[in-house]
Amino acid sequence: MENFKHKFQDYLRLEKNYSLHTVTAYINDIGFFESFLSSEFDDNNLVKVNYNQVRAWIVSLSDDGISNSSINRKISSLKSFYKFLLKTKQIEASPLLKHKALKAPKKLQIPFSEKELDLVLNQIVYSNDFDGIRDKLIVDLFYTTGIRRTELINLKLHNIDLSNGTMKVLGKRNKERIIPILPVVENQIKLYLTERSHLQRIVDEEYFFLLLKGVKLNDSFVYRLINYYFSNVSEKVKKSPHILRHTFATHLLNNGADINSVKELLGHSSLASTQVYTHSSLAELKKVYSSAHPRNKQ
Repeated sequence: MENFKHKFQDYLRLEKNYSLHTVTAYINDIGFFESFLSSEFDDNNLVKVNYNQVRAWIVSLSDDGISNSSINRKISSLKSFYKFLLKTKQIEASPLLKHKALKAPKKLQIPFSEKELDLVLNQIVYSNDFDGIRDKLIVDLFYTTGIRRTELINLKLHNIDLSNGTMKVLGKRNKERIIPILPVVENQIKLYLTERSHLQRIVDEEYFFLLLKGVKLNDSFVYRLINYYFSNVSEKVKKSPHILRHTFATHLLNNGADINSVKELLGHSSLASTQVYTHSSLAELKKVYSSAHPRNKQ
């Protein structure tokens, strides 16, 4: 069984291009389920699992006070694992074939306001050294391009094309997209590259963003960086790279951007994924509707 899990881990990393954080979460979920099978059914053979056993785990998790959202995430990990076993012909049918996700309340993601972004980008004094210049550029790239945290971390030097003012991003499922870079950000990039060239030692040469010791960024560093700077200007509970991505989409929609264009910029495969951001723009849409519809002028 360990061999199957190792192959699944390689599949997630190499073929699906999932981040290390996501892969670890998937493998941990499968390990927890395996332990449950061992303790409750005295058999931890994941290949021979039936849905009744999965259902028993769901009930156990619920009894332990785990939220429906968290349970759905764990079951999603199992679904991916059994799809992999099906693909590699280890099983003939997934035990989760007819499973339906538990109902879970949708969490409202509150974007940063334009004022909060202005404070972080124009009012906070960043140190005039490599760390400060890099940090401000990271904040600005998140806000002006809407890229994901993993996409920013894995950005390569050759992905930046200043001559055309564009950036190539490798997204989910190895899907590439081109994102325009604003002139004000281009100037920051040039400044950062100058500072980067002065680093005493560079280990991960191909990566665009580096730590002072010359190695690529990691998930926790980027999360802490965003949380740190926005804690100075915002009282919102959640201050993360994903909220900046959410803010990018919301501000574009609020200012009249076409939702299909926003979809392409975000790298979504379907419009439904982009539509989750439209609720934040509802107030603005109501204003446009109210001022533009002829019936309201009668």
